[in-house]
Amino acid sequence: MTTRTREIHLKSRPTGVPTREAFALVETTLAPVAAGQILVRNTWMSVDPYMRGRMVDRKSYIAPFALDAALDGAAVGIVEQSADPAFAIGDHVVHFAGWREHVVLDGGSATRIATDGIAPQTYLGALGFPGLTAYVGLVRIAQARAGETIFVSAASGAVGSTVAQIAKLLGLRVVASVGSRDKAAWLLNEVGVDAVINYREETDLAGALAQAAPEGIDIYFDNVGGEHLEAALAVANDHARFVLCGMIAGYNAESGARGPGNIFLAIEKRIHLQGLIASDHVALFPEFTAVMSDWIRQGKVKLRETVHDGLESAPDAFIGLFKGANTGKMLVRL
Repeated sequence: MTTRTREIHLKSRPTGVPTREAFALVETTLAPVAAGQILVRNTWMSVDPYMRGRMVDRKSYIAPFALDAALDGAAVGIVEQSADPAFAIGDHVVHFAGWREHVVLDGGSATRIATDGIAPQTYLGALGFPGLTAYVGLVRIAQARAGETIFVSAASGAVGSTVAQIAKLLGLRVVASVGSRDKAAWLLNEVGVDAVINYREETDLAGALAQAAPEGIDIYFDNVGGEHLEAALAVANDHARFVLCGMIAGYNAESGARGPGNIFLAIEKRIHLQGLIASDHVALFPEFTAVMSDWIRQGKVKLRETVHDGLESAPDAFIGLFKGANTGKMLVRL
């Protein structure tokens, strides 16, 4: 039996901030389910800033998106047909074939998820790669210790808000940077960070950070790059650890992102800078899942989601990431 479905294709490689014209909504017919395969009806899909880099035809840690083909990314769904004994009809699974309403997958490409007390879409955020990124960055790379001060940029996003909350659970003082008063209020009043900088209201970001962290910062979790990285270098203590996770400030630059003008401070202060790609650390998933699941069930990690409805809204959700349109995880409900 075949399935008629819809998927989003990349129609052209954007320059600057992507527009809807770069995407196409396409109808297609899936091949029948073969031995060892499952048919999944996707219920939620993720859009993430790293996907912007995949729209450029260049070598990187992950292959670029192909033109005139379905994009992909993390998604959760329900098994509707199964020719793999490891999966039953009705199982909830997480996989990497998002940007479409249905998909036929080899069973080995999907992972069954528990839904007892945890919403399935959580496996795209706090219990997915954004959460793993936060956990690995703090525990393995930064080796965060109670009493230290951490600066988190884009602290209301999927990764940043999880970093801020894990850091508080580990006993750190957290300084967060966001781009709106509503996001600042959420982080202060609900998440419980110690200080928030609204970078859109500051003419001197380094000065604002120095005021928020008068004893300097020991860790910087970078999701933005640009001026935020320069400010962190200026205020960092000797032997600070910088977790370089993302640099969204430069993702849409047409001539390449500018490096920090004060990078020499990394030498003077003997700063450790390390890039982070979460897929290098999948072996930590069992440990991370157990710890994070407990935190979520106990209410110690608060989840925020910004939701768009319908596959046709996925391009708008993705573009919104570069306009600061999300608090917490940006999701598309299918």
